[in-house]
Amino acid sequence: MPSRKKWKPQEKAKIVLQALQGRPISEICLEHSISNSMLYKWKDQFFANMHLAYEAKQSNKEIQKVQNQNKKLKAIVADLTLELKKTDW
Repeated sequence: MPSRKKWKPQEKAKIVLQALQGRPISEICLEHSISNSMLYKWKDQFFANMHLAYEAKQSNKEIQKVQNQNKKLKAIVADLTLELKKTDW
Protein backbone atom coordinates (compact mmCIF):
# COMPACT_ATOMS: atom_id res chain seq x y z
CA MET A 1 0.00 0.00 0.00
CA PRO A 2 1.57 3.37 -0.98
CA SER A 3 2.29 5.77 1.81
CA ARG A 4 0.29 8.99 2.08
CA LYS A 5 1.96 12.25 1.20
CA LYS A 6 2.74 14.64 4.03
CA TRP A 7 1.66 18.09 2.87
CA LYS A 8 3.58 21.12 4.09
CA PRO A 9 1.49 24.07 5.33
CA GLN A 10 2.77 26.22 2.44
CA GLU A 11 1.65 23.61 -0.10
CA LYS A 12 -1.81 23.39 1.47
CA ALA A 13 -2.15 27.17 1.43
CA LYS A 14 -1.20 27.37 -2.27
CA ILE A 15 -3.76 24.70 -3.13
CA VAL A 16 -6.49 26.43 -1.11
CA LEU A 17 -5.66 29.75 -2.76
CA GLN A 18 -6.14 28.16 -6.18
CA ALA A 19 -9.67 27.20 -5.10
CA LEU A 20 -10.33 30.68 -3.74
CA GLN A 21 -9.20 32.20 -7.03
CA GLY A 22 -11.99 30.30 -8.79
CA ARG A 23 -10.15 27.36 -10.27
CA PRO A 24 -12.46 24.31 -10.45
CA ILE A 25 -12.21 22.12 -7.33
CA SER A 26 -12.28 18.89 -9.34
CA GLU A 27 -9.34 20.10 -11.46
CA ILE A 28 -7.28 21.04 -8.40
CA CYS A 29 -8.01 17.75 -6.64
CA LEU A 30 -7.13 15.72 -9.73
CA GLU A 31 -3.85 17.61 -10.22
CA HIS A 32 -2.74 17.12 -6.62
CA SER A 33 -4.29 13.67 -6.08
CA ILE A 34 -6.43 14.75 -3.15
CA SER A 35 -10.11 14.28 -2.42
CA ASN A 36 -12.69 17.04 -2.55
CA SER A 37 -13.34 16.56 1.16
CA MET A 38 -9.61 17.04 1.90
CA LEU A 39 -9.57 20.31 -0.01
CA TYR A 40 -12.68 21.56 1.79
CA LYS A 41 -11.14 20.55 5.13
CA TRP A 42 -7.98 22.55 4.31
CA LYS A 43 -10.13 25.47 3.19
CA ASP A 44 -12.01 25.44 6.52
CA GLN A 45 -8.71 25.30 8.42
CA PHE A 46 -7.38 28.16 6.30
CA PHE A 47 -10.32 30.41 7.17
CA ALA A 48 -10.29 29.37 10.83
CA ASN A 49 -6.62 30.32 11.20
CA MET A 50 -6.13 33.26 8.83
CA HIS A 51 -6.13 35.72 11.76
CA LEU A 52 -2.79 34.22 12.85
CA ALA A 53 -1.08 35.95 9.93
CA TYR A 54 -1.64 39.26 11.69
CA GLU A 55 -0.66 37.98 15.12
CA ALA A 56 2.74 36.94 13.77
CA LYS A 57 3.56 40.56 12.90
CA GLN A 58 2.68 41.64 16.43
CA SER A 59 4.76 38.82 17.85
CA ASN A 60 7.78 39.89 15.76
CA LYS A 61 7.49 43.44 17.11
CA GLU A 62 7.37 42.12 20.67
CA ILE A 63 10.42 39.93 20.05
CA GLN A 64 12.33 42.93 18.65
CA LYS A 65 11.38 44.99 21.71
CA VAL A 66 12.59 42.28 24.10
CA GLN A 67 15.83 41.89 22.13
CA ASN A 68 16.48 45.65 22.37
CA GLN A 69 15.81 45.60 26.12
CA ASN A 70 18.15 42.63 26.43
CA LYS A 71 20.95 44.54 24.66
CA LYS A 72 20.50 47.51 27.00
CA LEU A 73 20.57 45.29 30.08
CA LYS A 74 23.70 43.50 28.87
CA ALA A 75 25.39 46.86 28.37
CA ILE A 76 24.44 47.91 31.91
CA VAL A 77 25.77 44.63 33.34
CA ALA A 78 29.01 45.07 31.38
CA ASP A 79 29.43 48.64 32.68
CA LEU A 80 28.79 47.56 36.27
CA THR A 81 31.19 44.64 35.93
CA LEU A 82 33.93 46.98 34.69
CA GLU A 83 33.23 49.36 37.55
CA LEU A 84 33.54 46.54 40.10
CA LYS A 85 36.81 45.35 38.55
CA LYS A 86 38.23 48.90 38.74
CA THR A 87 37.47 49.13 42.44
CA ASP A 88 39.20 45.78 43.08
CA TRP A 89 42.53 47.13 41.79
